[in-house]
Amino acid sequence: MKKIIISLLLYPFTVNAQKQITLEDIYKKGTFRAETVQGFNSMKDGKYYVETIVQGIIKKSFETGETVDTIIKSNDVKNEKGINLSLNDIAWSNDEKKILVFKDREFIYRRSSKAITYIYDIAAKKSILVDADKVLHATISPDGKKVAFVKNNNLFIKNIAVNKNIQITNDGKWNFIINGNCDWVYEEEFGFSKAFEWSKNSNYIAFYRFDESKVKSYTFTQFDSLYPTQYTYKYPKAGEANSAIDIIIYNIITGKKIIVDIGKEKDIYVPRIKWIANTNKLCVYWLNRLQNNLKLLQADAVTGSTNTFYEEKNDKYISINDDIYFFEDGNRFLLTSEKNGFNDLYLGDIKTKTEKQLINEKMEVVDLYGVDENRGNIYFSLAFQTRNRLPACYNFLTNKTTPLTNIAGTHKLSFSKDYSYFVNNFSTAETPSIITLNKTEDILKNPLLTGKVLKDNAALKKKITEEYNLATPTFQMIKNGAGVELCSWMLKPKDFDSTKKYPVLFCNYGGPGSQQVANSWGKINMWHHYLTQQGYIVVCVDNTGTGFRGEAFKKKTYLQLGKYEIEDQIDAAKYLATLPYIDAKRIGHWGWSFGGFMSSLAISKGADVFKTAVAVAPVTSWRYYDNIYTERFMRTPQENKKGYDENVPLNYVDKIKGKFLIIHGTADDNVHFQNSVMMIDEMIKKNIDFESGYYPNKNHSISGGNTSFHIYSKMTKFILQNL
Repeated sequence: MKKIIISLLLYPFTVNAQKQITLEDIYKKGTFRAETVQGFNSMKDGKYYVETIVQGIIKKSFETGETVDTIIKSNDVKNEKGINLSLNDIAWSNDEKKILVFKDREFIYRRSSKAITYIYDIAAKKSILVDADKVLHATISPDGKKVAFVKNNNLFIKNIAVNKNIQITNDGKWNFIINGNCDWVYEEEFGFSKAFEWSKNSNYIAFYRFDESKVKSYTFTQFDSLYPTQYTYKYPKAGEANSAIDIIIYNIITGKKIIVDIGKEKDIYVPRIKWIANTNKLCVYWLNRLQNNLKLLQADAVTGSTNTFYEEKNDKYISINDDIYFFEDGNRFLLTSEKNGFNDLYLGDIKTKTEKQLINEKMEVVDLYGVDENRGNIYFSLAFQTRNRLPACYNFLTNKTTPLTNIAGTHKLSFSKDYSYFVNNFSTAETPSIITLNKTEDILKNPLLTGKVLKDNAALKKKITEEYNLATPTFQMIKNGAGVELCSWMLKPKDFDSTKKYPVLFCNYGGPGSQQVANSWGKINMWHHYLTQQGYIVVCVDNTGTGFRGEAFKKKTYLQLGKYEIEDQIDAAKYLATLPYIDAKRIGHWGWSFGGFMSSLAISKGADVFKTAVAVAPVTSWRYYDNIYTERFMRTPQENKKGYDENVPLNYVDKIKGKFLIIHGTADDNVHFQNSVMMIDEMIKKNIDFESGYYPNKNHSISGGNTSFHIYSKMTKFILQNL
């Protein structure tokens, strides 16, 4: 892979007048919205895919891209009252004979939602209501005969043939016991909500049982009536008790349940469960509270007994992801790990409990797309030069790695079921998505080829280059005080004049493993382009602790979140201040969530450099945040008091000298409104001037209705007046 020559897509440069972007263009009109391919789903034969259109669901050929059949007509799918059901929200059965149709979906937290759900039999043209109430996580069994779902914290199974629901658990209770669905902190920090899995042979269903009884509650006010109501849920903050976890396997045939033996230690996490191919064996991820010891347990579905077939330890922490694949032989497995310094692929053996590293290129494996066992191919992408995502294929029969492109940028692949074809969604920082349909065999022979274009966003490309004549970002490395190079991009006004001095706004997230300096459309958003039209230079610097540069760079911030991160932002600002075209007295910083934490540090610890800051939904003390995320990087407050207190904005309020705007949603279930309230309380005590904005009943995203337009209008006005 080191010998791959990377070339950039170049577009003809033309000088045009620059049309002014408005906030209405961005947040109301959708002027710069890119086109996508909606409803793409490969069929199991690998030769066709389905697409949802207004008229229904059509079948298209991978070979030609042409429509060959209409599988479902919209007018045929009706509810029990004969009213048409929308096909915009569906899920397919494995045998492709049924679909689930979801109606009136209601979102709960970031990844959880419930909906009125129907089973539609394609051949019979008949819909069956799963349950009279909205349910969570409705999933058809692999054999297509049953549907599992969660309601009222209990797990149910519907027998489709007899239209009968069976209640698997009976002890579910809000804020006490959850079956088949994650508690809040698992959903947020381990990235999943559906907490059950069908076995491949449909004989078993494994599920989580969360006992939240010892987890402390958090309450926020919902301003929804004459007398506002209170929303109370379980939220374990740093150092506090978690849910007790059981993994239970239910036998579909006998109706019996067994508890999996996950060991005597109870203060642990189970961040994943996965069935091992077409066997009666379940893989259970076992992770200690400090998150630096991971074991993969093989559990017997009949007895619940377990044995460890893989173990990994780290002196800091181990990141959890879904990059695991079990081969059909039920023995070999593939996973990713950064245990040798960079995230790489490892091929393991359950029987011998051994594994070998595959790529070893000192580059991060980012996406594991899948394994084609018939051809011996593993498809994945690499973080080339950190900011690019280049797909490649490793053949474990020949030990040969082959690139799937030589074009720098971000490539996101979606393969057909048999890996004969893939859709590539390609973009760069200045090029909207170009979506192509490719034949895998042809691309493996010649990565210079491109397939059939499905969407090229040519109209949007023309709009941003000719009509609005947007500025072109530049990527560069900036050294921090220790001489370490940091990835950055800079966006200058289109009419930039090196003899003038410009104000600078840093945009920053900066959290562990994150990345903002990426060669991808949307990473530099249209608001940043809007600000350059107002005469600002916008800069982004990925500080120490960010991802895709190896384990050492990412984990240097361990036990002291905020220390090196803000030092890098300050060092970068000091460097920019030396440039002749930068106004050193007008350097600002803005961020959201962890970025809001960084902006709050910028205006306090970095008060001599940053004159203005906007912090949206900021963490102001890690003591207020959840335990899975915080303890992964900081351990507990009891173990690491110094780390929790030395680098948080709440303890540097007295250093604030510049203009500061702090914004929060009052119903933020993630980073609680408490963070901003306590920061404001400290500023009042110390007579520090500030501006604030709160958004009633809004969660962490602070969006919906007119909200996005309002918040960005507010931030824009503040920046124009104070930077």
